Amino acid sequence: MVTVSTSAAPARSYHHGDLRSALVEAGLKALESTPLADLSLRQIARDVGVSATAVYRHFPDKAALLAALAAEGIERLGQYQQAAAQAAGAAAPFAATGRAYVRWALAHPALFRLIFIHSSPGGDTVFGSSTAARMLQDNAAALTGNPAEAQRLVIQAWSLVHGLAMLMLDGQLPADDALIDRVIDARVLLAG
Repeated sequence: MVTVSTSAAPARSYHHGDLRSALVEAGLKALESTPLADLSLRQIARDVGVSATAVYRHFPDKAALLAALAAEGIERLGQYQQAAAQAAGAAAPFAATGRAYVRWALAHPALFRLIFIHSSPGGDTVFGSSTAARMLQDNAAALTGNPAEAQRLVIQAWSLVHGLAMLMLDGQLPADDALIDRVIDARVLLAG
């Protein structure tokens, strides 16, 4: 015997808890398969199983949702870099976080691009005071011991890893782990 549901409710309906977080998670998931221009608040609402008006209580427009997705992306990037630094230990956390930056960008291309389209600079970098920004600044300060030199190293290191990530994402260079390891070498950055 075949049973057919006659319920009009979505298969995945939202019930209780933190709706804002559920909407952000649905937005991140949708971003994996939907072009940014096609991402809509109504679709996110359907994915979560709530009305469109419920979404507007948390995000007044698409720009607000995209800003929240970008902020979550920055946080996830920082967590990924932190795990890479911990795995590297005291030997090479600076290079490990740079390599993690490129690898995370390659694994999450739409979210990575969104971060730089829908984030406002919060200090010296688009990362503001996030985990990613603090690690970069702290590592540079520890390596140089000189504030002016640390600032140069922050800009140089970020430029290197971001440029490499973009070249790989745009197909100008192969997305190759060995190439990432060769290019992101703290000794080269510190030689200046």
